[in-house]
Amino acid sequence: MKSFCHPIGEIYDSWSINRTDNLYKVKHNGQICYLRAALNDRFDPSYRRIRIQEGNQYMYQYIHVDNELPPRYLGVMYLYQDSDYGDTGVDFIVEVPQDLKYDEYTMKTMINFYKLASKRYKIQKYE
Repeated sequence: MKSFCHPIGEIYDSWSINRTDNLYKVKHNGQICYLRAALNDRFDPSYRRIRIQEGNQYMYQYIHVDNELPPRYLGVMYLYQDSDYGDTGVDFIVEVPQDLKYDEYTMKTMINFYKLASKRYKIQKYE
């Protein structure tokens, strides 16, 4: 009787774990508060230091067009990454503490599962 019931118990246990995972996934979505909670639950459950910030929306600055005369003094200009500009940049930034050990591929997979299809992001470390 035990050998007959043991496989059924294993199937029930795997079904129960899968059900719990699916219910957790249904309760969370791509909103900032839910995404942050899901990331903190998975990667930093004790301190909950993972943050989500808006993406940078810098405007492009051009120096001169070929038909114009080049200006003599350009002023102070900063160079940014392509992901920092408004039209080609990221929509949100996931900020992770410097000392947190995590698997980047697992985090990206989790973010891709919850985020909207049109949203772009980058993972950035902070102190």
